[in-house]
Amino acid sequence: MFDFEGTLGANLIAFAVAAAVVWYAGARLAYLADILSDRLHLAKSLVGLLFLSLATSLPEVATTLTGAIQQNSDLVLNNLFGGIALQTAILAMSDFWSRSAITSYPRKANHALEAMLVVLLLSIVLIFIHLGERVEIAGVGLGALAVAVVYAGAIVLLRRYDDASDWVPVDLPDPDPLPFPAPTGLSNESTARLGFHVLVACGLILVFGLALVVLAERIAVQSGLGTSFVGVTLLAGATSLPELTTSLTAVRIGAYTMAISNIFGSNLIMVVLVFPADLLFRKGPILNDASTTVTLSLVFGILVTTIYLIGLIVRRKPKIGRVGLDSVLVLVCFACSLWAYYLAR
Repeated sequence: MFDFEGTLGANLIAFAVAAAVVWYAGARLAYLADILSDRLHLAKSLVGLLFLSLATSLPEVATTLTGAIQQNSDLVLNNLFGGIALQTAILAMSDFWSRSAITSYPRKANHALEAMLVVLLLSIVLIFIHLGERVEIAGVGLGALAVAVVYAGAIVLLRRYDDASDWVPVDLPDPDPLPFPAPTGLSNESTARLGFHVLVACGLILVFGLALVVLAERIAVQSGLGTSFVGVTLLAGATSLPELTTSLTAVRIGAYTMAISNIFGSNLIMVVLVFPADLLFRKGPILNDASTTVTLSLVFGILVTTIYLIGLIVRRKPKIGRVGLDSVLVLVCFACSLWAYYLAR
């Protein structure tokens, strides 16, 4: 199916079909994660951080590694870092389905810590891009290696902090919002059967997520748009579709902490993927090939994450309707990022 080029119209239709399959699989995965977290007595923030974020990042993982093997550094870096602001904007869009500002729901500081760690990793990458990778080990730049080490420490820190209760927010919204009906019969399935459903959903996300990537590249060529601009917008959007559907579904069933951890966890994974990409990229440290668009995407990634970090800390936040002001500002910043990418293409 990937060898057939097709016209621009045919590729747009195929893109829509693949997107529909990914949307269905992502929504089902959110239901499954919610049921399994209750059945296995796991915190929803932990499930979102370690399980859901990895499952929904499968297209990014496959695209990044494939691009690195093909020695296409522009594709790899724009896809990875262009997805940071986009996925954070996905969380902002989820706020429209929340009963209150989505950053009002977390009862512990886990999510604020996740946001700070995302900013930390993005800052490290930005520093090494501007200084240049002057030290490399077996062809891998010191910056990519530093990101991998800090990421490993971040996961350990988040796991240990998960049980902490030394942060007591005020003015909490209703902790048990009315759930959106889950697919009939899922809650009655055995744990093993639910695990099988998870594998099927992950498989669909991987296969059709990769189809979205291939189709996005073809649409980019046939439409005449620049590769950097397409990589940081359409391609990043295609690989972020699983995060969109799982986050929206998680919010609709009231699993707000899982939705937030899913996005921040996915962003952490997006940044650390620069390490395996650098291992496979044999033309030198991959961060040395970063374009202006990549630098801009890192800056906007830090900006939108910081906005949500403020929103998580400031409990009595202003709202526009029932949507938090932080989510509105994130969407405005994301729109500005698209204009900046277009200008820098």
